[in-house]
Amino acid sequence: MERVKKVGIIGAGNVGSTLAYILSATTPYEIVLQDKDKDRARGMLLDMFQASCVGTKFTKLGVIASPKDLKGCDVIVIAAGSPRLPGMSRDDLLFANAKVISEIAQNIKENSPEAIVVLITNPLDAMVYTALKETGFNPKQIMGMAGVLDSARMVSFIYEKLQCAPGQIMAPVMGGHGDDMVPLARFSMVNGVPLSELLNQEEIEEIVQRTRNAGAEIVNCLKKGSAYFAPARAAAEMVRAIMSDSHKILPCSVLLQGEYGYHDVVGGVPVELGIHGIERIVELKLNAEEKAQFERSINSVKSLIEALKKDYF
Repeated sequence: MERVKKVGIIGAGNVGSTLAYILSATTPYEIVLQDKDKDRARGMLLDMFQASCVGTKFTKLGVIASPKDLKGCDVIVIAAGSPRLPGMSRDDLLFANAKVISEIAQNIKENSPEAIVVLITNPLDAMVYTALKETGFNPKQIMGMAGVLDSARMVSFIYEKLQCAPGQIMAPVMGGHGDDMVPLARFSMVNGVPLSELLNQEEIEEIVQRTRNAGAEIVNCLKKGSAYFAPARAAAEMVRAIMSDSHKILPCSVLLQGEYGYHDVVGGVPVELGIHGIERIVELKLNAEEKAQFERSINSVKSLIEALKKDYF
């Protein structure tokens, strides 16, 4: 009998628990959930299991009582850390969340060294770098969820303008997961039709700017906390792509080792995902303006990494 694939989720806050529910409702994977508040994790999983009993499908769910329970995980998603609050940038979380990620990374290294690791914690790109530094894993094993979320947000704004089926819209976003991310309007299409054929430049620029500020827009509306439905759905898409060995191309935050001309820095780029994690990094042919925007975004990530090198590692 084929072994049931296992997903570990660390952090039972809004994002982690929503991700666990999405996977429990849509996949056959065994799911284990960890949180510093063990009662919260247990309560969440009891609720999810009872939800699965409404129909005919049961999902195997469990609480991670100790780091040893990470053993056997095929994919581990890290959704732990401090959330972004109104008035805060993603970068304000740097050192507090680096400490959280370092501890988790050591536990993964000791108990599940073969796992593929997907990070959601902000500031995302710097946290991916932290996990790579602390584990020493092959860079193909560790990636961040940002581009799938940012692209979905851009798609939603295009839909608002055009009112066409969202499933027909493709809108890639590259660069760091920050205010200078790079929404690629030139590569955006609706059922193969370039976005520039459907919207004027002013409308496209409005979409680009709103995509960059989408997270802050939600934070300001919620007052306490940040987005979680869309981040969880985006992470689930990555987990399914990896577990099914789909070789699906999705924008992910990964270590660049010469791609796009950058070394020893993490940034969002199109990636082919499969059972080994990052199967291939896809290099798009950017024009001069896109290259300049990408450089500015990568330099922002570099400044965070340099701060970590100076005052943390």
